[in-house]
Amino acid sequence: MGLRDTLNMSSGKVVLLGNEAIARGAIEAGVALATAYPGTPSTEIVEALAEVARDVGIYVEWSVNEKVAFEIAYSAATAGTRSLVAMKHVGLNVAADPLMSSAYTGVEEGFVIVSADDPSMWSSQNEQDNRIYGLHAYIPVFEPNHPKEAKSLVKEAFEFSARMKHPVIFRSTTRISHTRVVVELESIRSPIRRGTYVKNPKRYVLVPAHARELRVEMLKRWEMISREISKVPLNRIEGEGRVLIVAPGISYAYVKEALRILRLEDKIKLLKLATPVPIPRDMVLKAVEDVEKILVVEELEPVVEQQLKNLLFDEGIRVVVRGKDLVGYPYEMTVDRALKAIAKFLNMSFSMPEPAATQLPKYVFPRPPQLCPGCPYRPLFYVLRKQVDILTSKKGREREPIFCGDIGCYTLGINPPFRVQDTCICMGASIGFANGFARVVHDRIPIAIIGDSTFYHAGIPPLINAVYNNNPLLVIILDNKTTAMTGHQPHPGVGITAMGEQTKAIDLEALVKALGIEWVKVIDPFRVKEAEKTIAEALEYVERERKPAVIISRRLCALVALRRALKAGYERVTYRVSEDKCRGCSVCYSLFACPAIRQKSLEDRRAYIDPELCTGCGVCADICPFNAIVLSKQIDRDEWLKFWS
Repeated sequence: MGLRDTLNMSSGKVVLLGNEAIARGAIEAGVALATAYPGTPSTEIVEALAEVARDVGIYVEWSVNEKVAFEIAYSAATAGTRSLVAMKHVGLNVAADPLMSSAYTGVEEGFVIVSADDPSMWSSQNEQDNRIYGLHAYIPVFEPNHPKEAKSLVKEAFEFSARMKHPVIFRSTTRISHTRVVVELESIRSPIRRGTYVKNPKRYVLVPAHARELRVEMLKRWEMISREISKVPLNRIEGEGRVLIVAPGISYAYVKEALRILRLEDKIKLLKLATPVPIPRDMVLKAVEDVEKILVVEELEPVVEQQLKNLLFDEGIRVVVRGKDLVGYPYEMTVDRALKAIAKFLNMSFSMPEPAATQLPKYVFPRPPQLCPGCPYRPLFYVLRKQVDILTSKKGREREPIFCGDIGCYTLGINPPFRVQDTCICMGASIGFANGFARVVHDRIPIAIIGDSTFYHAGIPPLINAVYNNNPLLVIILDNKTTAMTGHQPHPGVGITAMGEQTKAIDLEALVKALGIEWVKVIDPFRVKEAEKTIAEALEYVERERKPAVIISRRLCALVALRRALKAGYERVTYRVSEDKCRGCSVCYSLFACPAIRQKSLEDRRAYIDPELCTGCGVCADICPFNAIVLSKQIDRDEWLKFWS
């Protein structure tokens, strides 16, 4: 049974990914509109909703970025339509402007903002705790302790939002989003797609005079929210004792396991929080009765701990509260961390078993992430590194360009042998940083490397800035016709929507020219000689004219190309090494670094191509100085490569 069939079921027990459980909860709550920009660990939420969008009557879209996604869902909620917007934690930074305003205006129906945080930064540039946005914006935060609870809590979040006429942040984390569990399905509520917008300029036109009044109204609404939050059924007090442990979200699961290991389940009072912002005041005050000391176990920032201390101070309750001084700040919670904190808090001597990972032999070969065989980024990086090395051989290593990277698979260009990533900060920062370097580092050309989806998301404004301020820099847009790193979602340049509908594809070359870039060239990275010539011309142009230039490197993602070819009934094409011609120069496996090619053996430096990994792109054959790489069988190479177009 596929995901579509599973999500369409009206009852039963099924295995779902945490993100899929969140999607199912939204469906059961009657969500009518869902928007997002892909971002790990949030992506599967809207992917799941898109699977059943037509079946259950939901409108689903991949928006150009998180701010736009937020505004679409926000506006729908002001028109009385249940809406959801999903994003990874850093995406909420992009959407922070409308987020803050949404608390002032409120909404007319349920509006849930899913923020999938990433403690330990498994796939992110930081591990910010977005519960703080709840405190900052006066928006309540709901946080599940388990993927199974995620489904139920999403429904509660929608109901709470609708009742309070106020947005709600639903905070997931990587461990919640990417764990599969058994989930019990309940009936699906039919969505109301047709909204009704009642004009009310005093509420929705945030000029200063209106905003001042709305600020006061928001604070009154926040007081009501703070009272009502105690009624959320997934907050609860467990057990009895003179010691209280407070655990919000997934930390509760780790604390429960730690207490079981320590055999303290019946000796400790435990406050499970599903609403860390604001903390449920009445329930907290009940939980602290006759308690001698309190430990707060939470991931990342002391969001609950600080609120708890403030409440106890205001109420004149003197009790010891410990938290981050024992638990620590960085990285995700684990059972081991919870064990150590609880044992130290209770002055227990407890010997921790050595983690299994430390017992692994130290000689295990590291396997860092790398670009796939056939990835069009590899030949582009190969050519770029080659041209830059030629440039620096003439002008000195101190003249090497500054490579400004961005968010995507191409961040792997940081690794040898390419080394074409000197900075990587956030979406679109490649071009922003290049603008800055162009004005203060005069003897080095800034080269911004950005993917097509990232360019549509956040690269257009800084490119306009480069034109407007005439900043000399080179932008290379890697156009592989997909949002690859998060799982091949479509974007504005593809011409397909999240729901699989055909739409107008944005012409990337025409867009760049319309922004005012005078020097624009499109290259095929698989045609190495032509790519080398174009990059050399671009660098020369920027240095000579002191103007911005853009190269669009266009080839389809290899994984998408292979799927397309196999679906069309084509047998996968591979290359092999002609051993009598190979001289063991290592260009193909050391400088080009294709993972499908390796040294034949320790004693034999000749190359060997693994037919199970080779995708048949053929670039290795073009760069081999001895013409030692040939097709495994005679076919029309151009016919095969049309699937990469």
